[in-house]
Amino acid sequence: MGELWPVPDVLAFLAGRWRTERSVRDLASGAEGRFEGTTAFDALDGDGLLGRETGAFTWQGVTRPAERTLRYAPGPSPGICDVYFADGRPFHGLDLTSGHHVADHPCAADLYRGEFTVRDEEHWRTVWRVGGPAKDLLLTTDYLRETPDS
Repeated sequence: MGELWPVPDVLAFLAGRWRTERSVRDLASGAEGRFEGTTAFDALDGDGLLGRETGAFTWQGVTRPAERTLRYAPGPSPGICDVYFADGRPFHGLDLTSGHHVADHPCAADLYRGEFTVRDEEHWRTVWRVGGPAKDLLLTTDYLRETPDS
C-alpha cells in the first residue's frame, strides 16, 4: 500500500463515510467471498464513534445482506482508541499514530490478528488473519473515504 501516513487523531480520521470492500479467503478450502458496502463512523452521545458497516456479502455464489457495528472509544491520547463490539465487549486497541498497528483478539480457541495500515487521508486497510482449530481465514478490507460528490 506504499508509505505509511501517521494519524494524530484517530477518531477525527475515521469520522464520516467510507466505501468498504473486503475479500475473504478460507485458506484451508480455497473458498473465496466478497463484501461490498459502506462504513459510517458517526459521533456517539458523549465521546467516541459508532462504526456501522452495511452492504452485501457474497459467499460461494450466494449474496446476502450483511452488517456489523463496533464502538470506538477515546484512548489515552488522540491517536489511540479502544474498539468494542456493539454489546460492549472489548475487541482491540487501535493506535494509528505511526500509520500502522497490529492487534490481537483471542476468541475461544481462535486468534484474530489484525494489521491496520493508513496510506493517506483517503485510504486505509485492515488485514485480519484468523487461525484456530476450526478457522483458517484471511480477510482484507480496503476503505476509501466517500466525499459528498462520490
